[in-house]
Amino acid sequence: MSEIRVRFEDGSERPVPFHSEIKNLQADLPPDPSGLPWIGAVVNNDVTSLSYPLESDSELRLLTMADPHGWPIYARTASFLLAKTAHELFPEARFSVRYALGSGFYCLFERPDSPAGITAEETAQLEAAMHRTVAQYLPIERRKIGFSRAVELFEASGQRDLLNLLQYRNPPRVVLHVCGDFYDLAQGPLAPSSGLIPLFQLVHHAPGFVLQLPTIQDPRTVPVFVDQPHLFKIFHEHLEWGRILGVSTVGRLNEMITTGEAREVIHLAEALHEKKTALIADRIHARRHHVRLVQVAGPSSAGKTTFSKRLAIQLRVNGLQTAMISLDDYFVGRDRTPRDEAGGFDFEHIEALDLELFNRNLEDLIAGREVDLPSFNFETKTREFRGRKLTLGEDQVLIIEGIHGLNPLLTARIPDDRKFLVYINAMSQLGIDSNHRISTTDNRLIRRLVRDSQFRKHTALETLRQWASVRRGEERWIFPFQDRADAVFNSALDYELAVLKPLAEPLLMQVKPCHVEYAEARRLGAFLLNFLAIAEREVPSTSILREYIGRSGFRY
Repeated sequence: MSEIRVRFEDGSERPVPFHSEIKNLQADLPPDPSGLPWIGAVVNNDVTSLSYPLESDSELRLLTMADPHGWPIYARTASFLLAKTAHELFPEARFSVRYALGSGFYCLFERPDSPAGITAEETAQLEAAMHRTVAQYLPIERRKIGFSRAVELFEASGQRDLLNLLQYRNPPRVVLHVCGDFYDLAQGPLAPSSGLIPLFQLVHHAPGFVLQLPTIQDPRTVPVFVDQPHLFKIFHEHLEWGRILGVSTVGRLNEMITTGEAREVIHLAEALHEKKTALIADRIHARRHHVRLVQVAGPSSAGKTTFSKRLAIQLRVNGLQTAMISLDDYFVGRDRTPRDEAGGFDFEHIEALDLELFNRNLEDLIAGREVDLPSFNFETKTREFRGRKLTLGEDQVLIIEGIHGLNPLLTARIPDDRKFLVYINAMSQLGIDSNHRISTTDNRLIRRLVRDSQFRKHTALETLRQWASVRRGEERWIFPFQDRADAVFNSALDYELAVLKPLAEPLLMQVKPCHVEYAEARRLGAFLLNFLAIAEREVPSTSILREYIGRSGFRY
C-alpha cells in the first residue's frame, strides 16, 4: 500500500503517502480559527500525538488546548517540562505532581537539606528556567526503545519510581518521551515542542507549589490562583495516610501486592476510613443539642450512600439515633423538571426537586410532627404517597444524602445551626509515578463504570456518554458549594484501582473504534495497565468500594 486516504474535519478528503506523520500534513491545512497551535490529533476516534504515523484510511481532527481532548495534552506536556526542569535544576530533590487544585496541579518538592520544601525564591528560579526551555522550542520526541535500555536510562537518572513501574511489566519495547537528556515513560500524547506550551505559572504554596495553567474556557490567560484551604488540608491528610500505608505510587503498590502485603494495605486503608468517619460523628455529637440534620453531598461515585450508612452506625455508638430520607423521592416529575441547554430533562438541576414540600417536611420533623413521606415512582415518573410515616425523636438526627446537600437552597427554611454539612469526594494521593498523578475524576469514573454495569445494566458506552452531562452538573451544583462544608471526607482507597482493574477492563474493551467514546475508553484502559490486580474477595463487606463491586454488608 503506497497511499491511504485521509478525511479531514471540514469534510475534505485526499490521498497521502502511507506512514505519513500527522505533523507533515499541517502545512496543507488552514490554521485553527482561534489562532491557537495544534498540539495533538484525534485519528479514528483515538487521541494521538502529531508524530503519529498514518497506516490506514483515517478520519483526522487536529486539536488545540481549547478542545476537551487537547487540554490534557497541554497539561501533560507542561508537567513533563516541569519534571525535566526540576530534574536539571534540583537533581537532589524528590519532585512529584500530586493532585488537581483549581485550574492547576499541586506539586510536592522534598529534599534532604530542606525539610520545609521549596522556597518562594527557588519556585521563581524553577519557573524562569522552565520559560527558557519553552523559548528554545526544544523537540519532544516519542521513542520506542528496548526494555533493557529503558531500565539503564532510568537507573542512570535515578528515577526509581519509573523503574518500579517497569518491574512488573515486560514489553519488548518501552515507549518514552524524550526532550534533550530527559526521559519519561509515556502516559499519553504530548505536544511535539516545548514552544507550544507558553502559558503557565508556578505559585509557591509551601511545602510545594502549584503549576497553574490556562483553562479550556479561556486558553489565552493563566487565571489568578485561588486557594482552597479545605481541599489542601484533606489532600495533605491523605498524603500522610500514604506515608502510614507505605505507598505513594502505583509501582510501590504493585510491589506490595507481589510480596503479599496487600491485605495489610487494605486493612489499614479501611481503618483510616473508619477512624475519620468516627471523628466526624464525634463532631456531630458535640453539637447534638442543636444539630438535627446531617447533609452529605459530593459528586457522582464519591461513596455518599455507604458513607452515610457508616456514619449512622458511628452516631449510634455515640448514643444518637438516626433516620434517613432520600432526595430522589422529592423529584417533581417530568412536567415540572427543568430543561438543559440541549432541551433534555435536567434531573440534576436543584429545581428538579420539590423544595417547598421538602422544606415543609423538614420543619415538621424538627418540630416533632409526623410526616407522610412521598415516594417517587421511576417507572411512571410521578410522585406517590404510600403511607410511609416518619416522626423524628428528640435524640434523633436526620441524614440526607444527595448531590445538593451543600446548596443553601435545599434547606433554605432551616436555620444553619440546625445543620451539619459533610462534603465527600474520592481524592487519591496515589500517583502513577512522580511525574503523573491519578485524576480524581478518573477514579470516580472507573467506579461508576463498574457500578453501572453491575447494578444498572448500563454498558460502558452508555456510562461514558452520560459522563459529560454528569460532570457539567457537578460543576454547577456541587463544587461551588464545597467551602460550606463543616467536615470533608476523602473516600479514596489507595488499593481500590487494583480491585477495579479486572472488573473495568472487559467493560472498556466493549467500546469500539467506531464510537466517539473510544478515545476515553482507550485512555482509561491504558491507565489501568499500570496496576496489578487484587482479588475483590479481599475487600471488607463494609467498605465504600462494595457500593460499586457488590456484596456489601449494607442494604441499598
